[in-house]
Amino acid sequence: MGEVEVDAESERAARLLAAEVTAMELFAEVERRGLIAAGRRDRQISDEIRDLAGSMFGVQKYWHKRIVRSGPHTLQPYKENPPDRVIEADDIVFADFGPIFDGWEADFGRTFVIGDDPVKHRLNADLATIFAAGQQHFLERPDITGEQLFAHVQRLVADAGWEIGIPHTGHTLGEFPHERIEGDKVTYYITPGSDQPLRRADAAGHACHWILELHLVDREHGFGGFYEQLLDLQHQPS
Repeated sequence: MGEVEVDAESERAARLLAAEVTAMELFAEVERRGLIAAGRRDRQISDEIRDLAGSMFGVQKYWHKRIVRSGPHTLQPYKENPPDRVIEADDIVFADFGPIFDGWEADFGRTFVIGDDPVKHRLNADLATIFAAGQQHFLERPDITGEQLFAHVQRLVADAGWEIGIPHTGHTLGEFPHERIEGDKVTYYITPGSDQPLRRADAAGHACHWILELHLVDREHGFGGFYEQLLDLQHQPS
């Protein structure tokens, strides 16, 4: 790879990381303002986060639908569209947003626990722990495929006592709009059947970058949690 190509790939990685850092700042402001609280509606919170992203960072577009789900609706996968709901005391909520910052996609999700339910708090803690373990497994294996990483994350989730609530644990991400993932594009997911190395070039010849996406569910207790951010690019300690 020539020097120009290396510089271009470094710039792409830096832009993706910058987009994610901005998404982190947005979510930190959501927490600081206490937008996610009992008595508020999911759709109301989604709209307020949208407006906050616009006022703080000039965000006008999202590359996927905005999601705020609470209570039993946290069991439902991305493709579903559950009705609006009022958040209750001792509830669980997750938010999944795909804002576009200066033409670059972020895909960032976190879970929030309202109250003191120990099972909900354990799930929320396990999301971050399993993400870190899955990312470390990826970093230690240069030739790992999507289906191999999925299998490892599935074992981590089962060992913690949860289930995976969707048929994959991640996907590619890039400059908007990145290649649409449809039909036979299974190799752009971290999922069974994705048998190509994750470290490879995409159709445009750029290095693939990946999101690790965790939707964990506890069907017995009737709730789930969500956590996602970049898999292959890491933030430098501040």
